[in-house]
Amino acid sequence: MTRPSISRRGLLLSSAAALAGCTPPKATAFFGYCLVANQTSRSLGVVDLTKFRLRRQIPLDAAPGAVLAHPSKPKAYVLAPENGTVYEVDATFLALGRRARAGNSAIDLRLSRNADALWVLYRDPASLVEIPLDSFKPARRIRLSAPPDDFDISPEALDPIGDTAVIATRSNRTVTIASLASATIARTIQTATEPSLVRFRFDGRQSIAGSAADRSLTIYDTVSGKTVVRLPLPLAPRHFCFTPGGGQLYITGDGMDAVVTVYPYRTEVVETILAGRAPGAMVVTSETAPSYLLIANPETAGVTVLDVETGKLVAVVEVGQQPGSIVLTPDRQYALVLNEKSGDLAVIRLFSLSGRQAGGDRVRRYKSAPVFTMIPVGEKPVSAAVVALT
Repeated sequence: MTRPSISRRGLLLSSAAALAGCTPPKATAFFGYCLVANQTSRSLGVVDLTKFRLRRQIPLDAAPGAVLAHPSKPKAYVLAPENGTVYEVDATFLALGRRARAGNSAIDLRLSRNADALWVLYRDPASLVEIPLDSFKPARRIRLSAPPDDFDISPEALDPIGDTAVIATRSNRTVTIASLASATIARTIQTATEPSLVRFRFDGRQSIAGSAADRSLTIYDTVSGKTVVRLPLPLAPRHFCFTPGGGQLYITGDGMDAVVTVYPYRTEVVETILAGRAPGAMVVTSETAPSYLLIANPETAGVTVLDVETGKLVAVVEVGQQPGSIVLTPDRQYALVLNEKSGDLAVIRLFSLSGRQAGGDRVRRYKSAPVFTMIPVGEKPVSAAVVALT
């Protein structure tokens, strides 16, 4: 049998095609802004993600503590905890718009399940207040018996309560279940220890409370208020982080240089993994492989990256001083790390964590990944949100 000969031109073209197929994807810009709350400088830093540079600083009359992006509009909402003011930001024109204030001091804010209102948790006066986005004026108020410490809103309506909020109060050791549909308290659960932070399981049927004082995690049935299980932890919980589908919960806190993995639907602690020095805030990059758990290590100016599937160390990324909050761009291409002490934002290209890029041997061999770029943003950045422009 005679085999057809291959020309030199055909061989070169086939080799070029093979090389093109192996070429890693180029980094692309994200069409939007990262809005950064700078606490000390009382400003909102605007980072242009198409050019990865600071576009401008928007001055505020109080120190911002939290930023929240609207999921479908070029809008963001900034909370100044010290005076309880919520600012609306128009990301198209990069300007402050309306503002609302329903108390003297606040803790945090969340969007309603339908993204048509904000719910703001106030310490003074102790209450959960609705701010409808159409009017941007305080509306319904759910009064609380003591100054609260943390809250969450369920992503699912829960029969017979409807849209639901869970509120933790350390001073009187209570977990409060509130109906947002009727703006009333549905149930108050008296806890055995001080609840530090609370979150809903993604179906809303169970409420998860972490206690720093007791080093424990307690899961409650949301409707009945009954305790499902109390799980002892090897650390005092300070940060919670769910996988995008809610199947795994990661916990970091004081007392151990590790992250604890919990399966909320099985109500069990699965494992404890070393995660660098004094691990803090976290984010999970995706639900499907490759999926990474990024953990800020403020004391060592780095971010520890673990493989979600195996729990193994992928890399350590050196960022700025005292890294805190980590946010992802909606295209899941970049992780943005706020460095509170050095006042900058470290951009990590998630593809670089795979080690398949040029120079990726360092990631695979030495477990060290590079920073894509660093952007000065302001004094003590503490929160950020990414707003897409359409």
